Amino acid sequence: MFSRVYSAAIRGMEVKTVEVEVNCTRLESEDGSGQGPNMILVGLPDAAIRESRERIWGALRNMHMPMPPYRATVNLAPADLRKSGTAYDLPIALAMLVSMNQLEPGMLADTLVIGELALNGHVRGIQGALAIALHARDQGFRRILVPDENAQEAALANGIEVFGVRSLVDVIQKLKVTSLGVPVRVDVSSMYSSCQDDPMCDFQDVKGQESAKRAMMVAAAGNHNILLIGTPGCGKSMIAKRLPSILPLLSVEEALEVTKIYSIAGVLDGKSGLMVRRPFRSPHHTVSDAGLVGGSANPRPGEISLAHNGVLFLDELPEFKRNALEVLRQPLENGEVTLARASGTYVFPAKVMLVAAMNPCPCGYYGHGTRACRCNFLQIKSYRSRISGPLVDRIDMHIEVAPISDDILTRKRTGENSASLRAKVFAAREIQAERYRGLPFRDNSCLEGRWLDKFCALDSDGIAMIRQVINDLKLSARAYDRILRVARTLADLEGKESIEQTHIWEAANYRILDRQEW
Repeated sequence: MFSRVYSAAIRGMEVKTVEVEVNCTRLESEDGSGQGPNMILVGLPDAAIRESRERIWGALRNMHMPMPPYRATVNLAPADLRKSGTAYDLPIALAMLVSMNQLEPGMLADTLVIGELALNGHVRGIQGALAIALHARDQGFRRILVPDENAQEAALANGIEVFGVRSLVDVIQKLKVTSLGVPVRVDVSSMYSSCQDDPMCDFQDVKGQESAKRAMMVAAAGNHNILLIGTPGCGKSMIAKRLPSILPLLSVEEALEVTKIYSIAGVLDGKSGLMVRRPFRSPHHTVSDAGLVGGSANPRPGEISLAHNGVLFLDELPEFKRNALEVLRQPLENGEVTLARASGTYVFPAKVMLVAAMNPCPCGYYGHGTRACRCNFLQIKSYRSRISGPLVDRIDMHIEVAPISDDILTRKRTGENSASLRAKVFAAREIQAERYRGLPFRDNSCLEGRWLDKFCALDSDGIAMIRQVINDLKLSARAYDRILRVARTLADLEGKESIEQTHIWEAANYRILDRQEW
């Protein structure tokens, strides 16, 4: 008897519907082996799917299901789409039971099913449950069956009934009584209300460095990329790690985007549900280019995509492999990663705020003032050349973090706290949200082309100053655009409609690498 159950395949960030077709033919005589049905899997399954026959047979056998001798042909359609993973165990098992007349045909016609089976029939969690649930909703399915540990995640997709299942026995019993129970519901508002500040990460913990704190506030307000340059121990990493404390929470739309990425990557905590905080990713400098932007035979999101709508922090920037840094150029410019493979083209979102930190030289004490630098000119030049000029040009702000004096170091921590800085960032972001309402971007870092001319218009004094800056610093066209974007953010922080000379001057001073040989 022929049967069909619907499942799904994840291809990059896309989800495709997969029809699990099963045709079972009863064998006329038993071979005496007692090994259950003879199952043939077709439709470009990978090794994990081919091994599903053993998991399915083990689960059915341990459930003491009567298994007459059958020849089962399982086709995963479309047959030209490569499938991978273990999420097809449950739909294959259910389709086989329907084909062997142990479940009524048609009861899963409007249902999409995913789940991995254990040998005892327990249903284990899988990757990408939220992405699959969103796809099922968009494709018109009425309900979706997911492992119980993925139920809260999948229920974030409003508009479709989500049922969590613990075991194959649980599914069969519910289907036989034609009732799967009450769909899983989640309260998104409670996830936001329960999100508390981290008391361990506050800008007030940083002694001194008021200019660096202001630069971080400006970067947060406009979502600008920033590079911190300073001697060892001056507080670069400490400042960078406190950036999330002044960033606004994700909007519901942004939170769904980020949660979907983490779900596909398999790094989402099933208990946390919707991610409402902006992600902060800090990969080690030994990360490969594939680990940074994504890759492998079946591409998965890399670190830059996991930092989407959040922060990617690269500490000790020159220590990263040159090829790993160079692959960041296109994502920083376009806000997405495009990977071309023989199997097709994969696109991953990568709208991030890049925060990087580095020493001024290999020993770290070039220009320190009180400690002598041990590096010669060639060593310094070689160290800095690990970061290409085109990559530096894509970083909006370059600031110097000065060493802390002993007078400041011995004082109590009395600087501005994160709550105060966050209020200023929120106010500036609200101005930008209102200004760009209805446009395909949300913040000043995305301004380009005619939008830059419209929202960053300068008066005659401003034009004269920016011309002087271009000539003095020998700026590229990209650097000119980025100075205007930062100046627009500085005006927003002060609540000004137009960009003034002081804003241009401060924005230009955040380009220290343009004022020295690089």
